[in-house]
Amino acid sequence: MISNTLIEPTEIIHLSGISWQTYENLLTELNASRRLRLTYNRGTLEIMVPSPEHERYKELVGRFVETLAEELEVSIEPLGSTTFKRPELSGAEPDKCFYIGNINVIKGKKIINLQQDPPPDLVVEIDITSSSKNRFEVYADMGVPEIWRYDGKDFSINILQDKKYIAVEQSLSFTNLPILEISNFLQQVGQKDYLDLVREFRNWVKSQI
Repeated sequence: MISNTLIEPTEIIHLSGISWQTYENLLTELNASRRLRLTYNRGTLEIMVPSPEHERYKELVGRFVETLAEELEVSIEPLGSTTFKRPELSGAEPDKCFYIGNINVIKGKKIINLQQDPPPDLVVEIDITSSSKNRFEVYADMGVPEIWRYDGKDFSINILQDKKYIAVEQSLSFTNLPILEISNFLQQVGQKDYLDLVREFRNWVKSQI
């Protein structure tokens, strides 16, 4: 069992030589308090405590995805920070994730098994307190086709090609829209009210359709 006191002095810890079973045990033991975020990649375990700043951006980008879907009349299935695993190899909990193209495959399922089911079509990663390098490798293993990443300064769209992510200008999930403009709205976090930003973003989307 792990105590929260082990990680409170810092926001992120990296451990190496961790077995898959240990990772599974931690997921079970920490299930009642999911304030912690775990990423497992071939024996390396990252434990992160999300900061308030991290959570603000996470919620806003997630809301932007939902707003895009509403205005474009695209069906989505938001699964938040669901834990996705490839047994004995890797596991991760996205900041936000969405099924879009594969929504009908997983609709109504209480358990998603990546050995049988597709990964999320879109993952959102906020890198305020840590680098997403390890998580990108995990998502590549899982076959996640698209990641939106924001590091507090730059917003990027990353598409999986040949098992690696490359930065592009067009989203696979919401084509023909200049999605990178999201960066302009994120830079106003802390200056404008949350709902004001959502309303401004919605108006921007409408102007692009």
